[in-house]
Amino acid sequence: MGSEATGAAGRAALTPGARRVLDAAAELFYERGINAVGVDLIAQRAQVTKKTLYDRFGSKEALVAAYLRERDERWRRWLPARLDEAARAAGPDPEAVAIARVLATFDALEVWTRRENPRGCGFVNAAAELPDLTHPGRVVIAEQKRWFRDYLRELCRATPASDPDDLADELALLHEGAMVLGGLDAVAEPVTLARRLAVRALTQRGLPAA
Repeated sequence: MGSEATGAAGRAALTPGARRVLDAAAELFYERGINAVGVDLIAQRAQVTKKTLYDRFGSKEALVAAYLRERDERWRRWLPARLDEAARAAGPDPEAVAIARVLATFDALEVWTRRENPRGCGFVNAAAELPDLTHPGRVVIAEQKRWFRDYLRELCRATPASDPDDLADELALLHEGAMVLGGLDAVAEPVTLARRLAVRALTQRGLPAA
């Protein structure tokens, strides 16, 4: 099943049984790992039959993709509101607003990580388990990472930076590094450190940042 089909499964109104399946799969995949969790356990946790699981999602691969796509859609819905809050607090100056939006991506990541990513980025974790680039889940992961890089580029292009695309790529690396190192407990407060480095990247380009 391709990404379009799995996306439809994730976005469409789900039956109560399908909703329980997707919720159970999301919890188990994130906590235990995709390859460690079979459809028997998911069906048992969701209190449905395996037939119901396959009727609603078609395959485990499609269920993995639906889990990842719904996780991505939650982030995409949630993030803009956090940036809007930062923009309002920055005042009327357009340059200050643009810079506030850029840095707010790190403030949002801090909150999201505590709430949704205690074991690291769900997409990075999933990618490590899905080596086949044609797997429906890998397609969703690639789309998510590409979307966020493009989102950062839009934010950086609203600033006076002379090299907004290069700045956006640098910030994307800081975001990804913070999530990976946070999941490994390799660095204390990695998102805070990433934000500090983002401020440095902005000031090196002559942009006022705090």
